[in-house]
Amino acid sequence: MTDTSLTLGRITSQEIASQPDCWTRAHEQGAGRTAGLPAAGERVLVLGCGTSYYVAGAYAWLREQSGLGVTDAQIASELPPVLRDYDRVVAISRSGTTTEVVQALEVLPAGTPVTAVLGELGTPVGALATDIVDLSYADERSVVQTRFPTTLLTLLRTHLGATGPDVAGLVEQARSALAEPTTTPVPRQLVVLGTGWAAALAQEAALKCRESVGMWAEAYATGEYRHGPISVAGPGTLVWALTPLTPVQAEAIEATGATVREASRDPQAELIAVQRHAVAWAAAGGRDADVPAHLTRSVVVL
Repeated sequence: MTDTSLTLGRITSQEIASQPDCWTRAHEQGAGRTAGLPAAGERVLVLGCGTSYYVAGAYAWLREQSGLGVTDAQIASELPPVLRDYDRVVAISRSGTTTEVVQALEVLPAGTPVTAVLGELGTPVGALATDIVDLSYADERSVVQTRFPTTLLTLLRTHLGATGPDVAGLVEQARSALAEPTTTPVPRQLVVLGTGWAAALAQEAALKCRESVGMWAEAYATGEYRHGPISVAGPGTLVWALTPLTPVQAEAIEATGATVREASRDPQAELIAVQRHAVAWAAAGGRDADVPAHLTRSVVVL
């Protein structure tokens, strides 16, 4: 499978390929005084659904471990009736129309500052916000999200300051992922692993493959995989680790007959490799990644 042989998933492939440029722009945006991004010391709740929730989880882990303040990530549809006290809520929504995000914002305590991170402006989520982070330049035609979440993650990692990535190096790693051939055959089962903040990215990577390919794809925090899920592994299983495995972990996985792919890039850049394989695997099965089954751009409950 090579990019030149793909006739399906053209739009998604173009959006995947645009990520280095989007990341460069997001770095400039995050390094400036972007209104609404959490200040050091603020207690923050980050809301999202699907892909947006996984970005929220990665950011929450990075921000809190950086000592910048309590940071929780929550699925918007699962907002508990009793909330902690927060200084700011960050709502992530590419479309700005997701019903569950709107409903969550409507029940927040009065006066809570809300920052909406949007791919599309002039939408219901933005109407409930006190601040808006404009990521419309990373919005997508595709139903399946690729560049919007990674662009947001670049902005957020940059805003974390000293703990943020070397963005020039990150962009270079992204370009290497784009240049790499998608030759890995379609596995019977895909398992994506990650440690720390990358555990949330593992969930996002598996989601891309479920959405685009309609395949059996799972994701776990690396240390959890041997606590039960590994029992399903065998020949035909591809275990894709976004962060390094220990020798013991790798040996245990290989002993099942599964194939191990271990990333050497930053997990965010490695996510691009997974995205590209998802498009290629979909095309190999006659599926169009631009038109995923049973999905729409936004979940709107009327």
